[in-house]
Formats: sequence, structure tokens, C-alpha cells
Amino acid sequence: MKRAKITIIGAGNVGATCAHWAATKELGDIVLLDIVEGMPQGKALDLFEASPVEGFDANITGANDYAATADSDIVIITSGIPRKPGMSRDELLETNVKIVADVTSKVIADSPDAVLIIVSNPLDAMVYTAAKVSGFPTNRVVGQAGVLDTARYRSFIAAEIGCSVEDVHAMLLGGHGDDMVPLPRYTCVSGIPVSQLIAPGKLDEIVTRTRNGGAEIVNLLKTGSAYYAPSAASVSMAESIIRDKKRVMPCAAYCDSEYKIGGYFVGVPCVLGTGGVEKVIEVELDAREKAMLSTSVEHVKELCAATEKYLPK
Repeated sequence: MKRAKITIIGAGNVGATCAHWAATKELGDIVLLDIVEGMPQGKALDLFEASPVEGFDANITGANDYAATADSDIVIITSGIPRKPGMSRDELLETNVKIVADVTSKVIADSPDAVLIIVSNPLDAMVYTAAKVSGFPTNRVVGQAGVLDTARYRSFIAAEIGCSVEDVHAMLLGGHGDDMVPLPRYTCVSGIPVSQLIAPGKLDEIVTRTRNGGAEIVNLLKTGSAYYAPSAASVSMAESIIRDKKRVMPCAAYCDSEYKIGGYFVGVPCVLGTGGVEKVIEVELDAREKAMLSTSVEHVKELCAATEKYLPK
């Protein structure tokens, strides 16, 4: 049986930790690519040397040349820069659109059948960029956001209740961060509605903390941003695709008639399998939830419109 090949673009904290999770899960052979000479090679070698200790089998290669990524089944794109002091939102958008567009065009040349998982920020704009540049069928381009946001939400709920995180099941829709749409009605603990376990006011606090989850970590780290949870979320998506697990996960997936979105990548629950996004699942929303999702979608549309002027012509 052919082993899957996973390329991770960007060997920074998120990319390198993606390689770590993917290797320990034995998802396949891994190529860690970065423009910085020696860095991906060093991190790949270090991780490979950990394999006898942890008992995982995976070929892990570091590279600066896209030729090493040929015939990848999954490409996880983490490239981009964080927002720096004094940098405007438009400046960040322009820079990262150019980076993700360049990376996408290079990697698809040698891996035309890959599924692209986008992690770079601003997420909704970067998924849109990768889809436009690749020209791939929309089921083979997906953004990681909801899996991370849901993980934060579940973690905080478990901590409040004092139960295992494994027993908390939750769903979020919409954009990443401030634009997320929490669905407490669909949140339960081993089938018990969360509303029976956590008071409404406290649940609202947890939702707010989830929305600000990334900023909370940035404020604590001072010089960096989250990478353990974002990378774990990305690799869980890759695992579902590679192993055809068909897990239902909240991802930035292409929606046309679904939720009446009209042709944008938005956070929705979807089935991830060998074909990438194999199905978008529509859940019933009440009037308040519909209004929140509509607001989130409008923000995604505005971001995509701003992205258009920076895309390669």
C-alpha cells in the first residue's frame, strides 16, 4: 500500500509542529519546506532522530526546493507573516496574499492532485487566494479554523465542568476568531446539553474567551502566537483525509447554495475524506444564529473583495 505524502510549507512553529504531530500519527512521509536554508533540514533531521525513542516510522525530509514536494497527497500551507507593530490590516493582507499565491502556484505544479489545507492568516482570505491561484476543484481546498476554535471551546467547557475533553462535543460556524458563530444548542457533554451543566452567563464568558483565544496566547507569549493547537487541528484534518475517516469537522469549506452563502469559503461542518471536503452539512439555525452567520459571511465577502486587488493577474 502506497504511503501518503504530506508536504508542509513553512517550517516555523506551526509548520514544524504539524510535522511533529503527523510523524507521531504515522500519517505518511513528510516534506518540510521553507525558504530559509538549513532550517527545514535541521528540524526534519531532529524529528527523524526522535522516531526511535517515540517508536514511529516516517521518512521526514527538509527542503528548500519544491521538487522535493512532488506528488504530495496533502499540502498544508502555513506560510505568511504575523502582523507587526505599525502594520495596517491591508499591508498584512497584501503581504500574505502574495506569499500564499506564490507558494500555491509552486506546489501545485508538482502535486496537481493534492488536497490543500490552508492555515495562513487572515484565514478566510488565504483560502480564497489558494483556491483562485490553484484552480483546483473546491472540494480540494479547505481552511483550518473551526477545528481550532472548537478545540478551544471544548477545552474551556471541560475545564469549567471538570470532565474529560473527550466527552465534550461542540460546533461553531462562520469566520475565524471574532466572526465565529457559537452554537450552544448543539453543544453537549456525553449527550447532556451543555445548558444543563453551565449557567448561561458563564457559557457566554466561555464563548467570549474562545473568540479571543488566539489573542490571549499572543498576550501571554509576548513574542509569538499559538502553534500547538493550530498544528494539531490541521493534522487532524489531514488524518481524516488520508485515512478516509470521513470525520465531521468545522472547516472553511466552499459553500454555494449551502446556507445560502453564494460561493465563498466559510466555516461550516463538513465531511472530510479521501476526496477532501466530501459534503457540507447544513444544520438548522434559529433566527439569532442565522443573523450571526450572515454577519460573519458579510465580513468574509468584504475580505475576499479586498484580496482580489492583490491576486496575481
